[in-house]
Amino acid sequence: MRATAAVLRAPGGRFSIEPVILDALRENEVLVRIVASGICHTDLSAREQLLPLRLPAVLGHEGSGVVEAVGAKVTSVRPGDHVVTSFDFCGDCDSCRDCHVAYCQHAPRLNFSGVRRDGTGVVHDEQRSVLSARFLGQSSFASHANVSESSVVRIDRDVPLELMGPLGCGMQTGAGTVLNVLKPRPGSSIAILGAGSVGFAALMAARIAGCETIIAVDINDARLTLARELGATDTFNALSGDPVEFVRIATKGRGVHSSVECTGLPAVLRQAVDVLAPRGTCALVGVAHPRADAAINMASMLRGRTLVGVTEGDVVPRTFIPQMIEWWREGRFPFDRLVRYFEFARIDEAVAACASGEVVKPVVRMGGG
Repeated sequence: MRATAAVLRAPGGRFSIEPVILDALRENEVLVRIVASGICHTDLSAREQLLPLRLPAVLGHEGSGVVEAVGAKVTSVRPGDHVVTSFDFCGDCDSCRDCHVAYCQHAPRLNFSGVRRDGTGVVHDEQRSVLSARFLGQSSFASHANVSESSVVRIDRDVPLELMGPLGCGMQTGAGTVLNVLKPRPGSSIAILGAGSVGFAALMAARIAGCETIIAVDINDARLTLARELGATDTFNALSGDPVEFVRIATKGRGVHSSVECTGLPAVLRQAVDVLAPRGTCALVGVAHPRADAAINMASMLRGRTLVGVTEGDVVPRTFIPQMIEWWREGRFPFDRLVRYFEFARIDEAVAACASGEVVKPVVRMGGG
């Protein structure tokens, strides 16, 4: 079928709104009419070619929309269902069978190769040239997306569909990292370094977990003000001094039980480890440059500290996304405070707002419902 997509044709370039052709559905695939899509820093990394995605490509991986058609073997959704789209996984490897689908053995091919697992294209331009698609299982910068059944999560119809897309990546990454991996005890302390969408999700999850001390570190005062409104007990602008010393003072010299590194910057990762108390755990979620290395003081790790890398919050989207929606309904996960909407034709403005930090979570609306 014919659709419209924002096509990236050159590294760091602008997006071109173009007509495209979607391949016919296979038996395990779902056609989703995209209503809206969040913009994530991972999209920016792909645009700059820090992620190895062949161009030209259709990006986008925080989609929400309506199912229009399903393949013969699809059982979890049907036409008319409202869905959030998320990353793809095989469902059969050791990680998937253990319910750690973010670490699927085939994740790189399913989410970053630009084609199906069998090597065939999903999206073509009008000249019938294959465009890289299925970006993180979706390529939601489009009016429609042809995705695997494993990439769709059915949600209730009474929630605002255009708001829900960010739950499919940034929100589940931050919240899942805290609640599934760090698992802080009530009354414990946590430091979150980087107040972007992932950091804010981690902050809100820390409140849900009952953390008593929640420290947010960033270089943007407006974001730190918002962090205090959303539950941070302490905030610190890293341009004004040493975050490690600030955390030590704020915790009376003890350090924090856990930390979340959201920037992907080696120096910040070192800080995120150095703020830990003995036996503390740092979760690394920031997407770094492929050749980035960080220096960690080895002696300090002998204090029982742990450093763990986390992808997509180690969540199973089909259960975790509905849980986040319930927290949102209850007022405990107000991620809507991070969102600003842009129409699809203004996608370059939305991307620029994300890159500059002007907007925490830009969301582009495709129009037509």
